[in-house]
Amino acid sequence: MPLTIEQRARARLVTSADAQPAVLVTLRYDGADPLAVHVTFPPEVTLDGRPATWTFARDLLEAGLRAPSGEGDVHVWPCGRAQTILEFHSPDGVALVQMDTTLLRRFLLRSYAMTAPGDESAALDLDRGLRALMREA
Repeated sequence: MPLTIEQRARARLVTSADAQPAVLVTLRYDGADPLAVHVTFPPEVTLDGRPATWTFARDLLEAGLRAPSGEGDVHVWPCGRAQTILEFHSPDGVALVQMDTTLLRRFLLRSYAMTAPGDESAALDLDRGLRALMREA
């Protein structure tokens, strides 16, 4: 039975204003989806007033702690020694979020304790996925 890690984290929205509002986001790693991490934003900071979850590769988060990484909708890069920027692109615009690098590293270490890097394919239940696909065909 796959496990899930959830961790609340303080993030700062990077805006053109002098003040960078803090927001509590939820970081999630699900052993049933071992290649991905999820970041959920609360309704008060989304355009439609509903929680918004971004899902992207766990490898992207890890690489972005060391050097600018990402293509497409999600980019991650270090911002000095203690902070990391996560950049999310949507049809409605771009959101920049600054988070504590140590917190993100701890989250990744907890996910690696569940599924070691390189072992993700062994954690996937490919047989179950194939059975589901065959039922849909």
